[in-house]
Formats: sequence, C-alpha cells, structure tokens
Amino acid sequence: MLTLERELLDDLEVGELAVEYDPRDPEEVLEWAIRRFGVERFGIITSFQADGCALIDMAHQIHRKVRVITIDTGRMPQEQYDIIDDFRARYGIEVEVFSPDTEAVETMTRRHGVNLFRQSVEKRMLCCHVRKVLPLNRALRDLDCWATGLRRDQWATRANIRKIELDHDHGGIVKINPLADWTEEEVWDYLREYHVPIHPLYAQGFNSLGCLPCTRPVAEGEPSRNGRWWWESNAPKECGMHCSIETGGFEHEVAAILGNGHRN
Repeated sequence: MLTLERELLDDLEVGELAVEYDPRDPEEVLEWAIRRFGVERFGIITSFQADGCALIDMAHQIHRKVRVITIDTGRMPQEQYDIIDDFRARYGIEVEVFSPDTEAVETMTRRHGVNLFRQSVEKRMLCCHVRKVLPLNRALRDLDCWATGLRRDQWATRANIRKIELDHDHGGIVKINPLADWTEEEVWDYLREYHVPIHPLYAQGFNSLGCLPCTRPVAEGEPSRNGRWWWESNAPKECGMHCSIETGGFEHEVAAILGNGHRN
C-alpha cells in the first residue's frame, strides 16, 4: 500500500492561521481544512454529541465524502449505535468505527476488574487510555488534520483552545476546533434549523455523552461535564483524548499492559 507523505505545518504558520480564522464562521474553518488536506487526510472525530453532529452536517455540505470517525469503547449505550445508523442513513456516509485492542482490554480487566474506573482516578484514566486514547491514536495515523466539536465554554481545560492549532500529542498534525467560540445555545439552534439527527440520550437529561457506566443525566442549569465521572473529587473532567493527562502512575501501568506485545 502506498503511504502518503504527511503534510505537517509549523508553529509559525499555524499561529498565523489561528489569528486569521479565529473570527471566522465554523464552515470557513472546515472549508479551509478540507481544501488544504483533502478528504483522504482530514477527518471529523466525534462521539456524536451535539457539537460533533453539527460539524458533520456543516462538513457534508462542503464535501459529501468527508470522513467521520468514532471510537467504540465497548461500554457504550445502545443509543450510541442508533445515532451512528441515523447518520449513515441521513447523509449516506460511512462511519469509521475504531475499537480498543482486545488483548489490552483483557489484560487490564483481568488485573483490575471490569469496573476498575470506580476504584481510583488513576485507574479511571487507565481505562480511558486503553479504551479511548489508544484507538484514537490509531485513527489519527493516516490523518494530517482532524476536527473536534470542542468549545471554550465547556470546561476550564478547554478555555484557551484555538480554531486552528497543532496537536503535539499526535505527531504535530493539525487539529481544528471550528465551534470554539460558539455557545451551547448556538449549537442547538443550528441542529434545529438544519434538522440534524440528535442523540436520543439528550432527551433523557444527558448533556455530556460517554461510556454508559461513567455518564449520568444532569439537572437543568448544571454544567454538562458534571455528568461525567461524578463520583470523583478534584479530578480533571477529561479522558486524555483532547488534552494530555500525566500522573506518573497510570502511564507505567499502560506501559506494562502494552509491553506484553499488545498493539498501540
């Protein structure tokens, strides 16, 4: 198979692009990425939360062959598979589904139990790493640019994201966050205006969607991320997919699991 040479941008160019595109609409950011990298080397990676669904609709209007990628952790609710099928039917697209390495999951759960994420923050991060971050790494291997639905108002760790930035955690590829300056209300206004399919769990009070055991509904007015890992105290409401989480302990455990010959 022919391997395409990666198109990597430097910090200076991306910094200039970030300044240029920060005041622009999400569609313009997506159009730039699709034009610059092509649909083969650009992809939207989404868990089908409202933000990601809006991005898919926007990108599909720009190019009907846009790549849509999602991670199936093996602990997702049935509604997750239903929304994937809804998007396949509505837009006539393939959804590329990446799953965690079976041997890595088996080693992890044999050592710590299936519900290890309840035992400590580090073991929750370990579970996220094996089930989410490692499959994401594989998904990004043939991309030069990926899009997320991250917004600055979602959580403190996301307050400074830019619409175009370098992803140094994944080889220096470009990461775009076209909705960075949007509010939650703007996202929902867009979904209603364009009749975009909506994840069924929103109707049940879920405002942030993840693995079934780690996500719960939130009360009206409560921050969306409060529905994630609610039993933890003073821990980051992140899984490591969008920001590097280093604690020292769980990294050694990951290395031990993968050191048994499992694929990264």
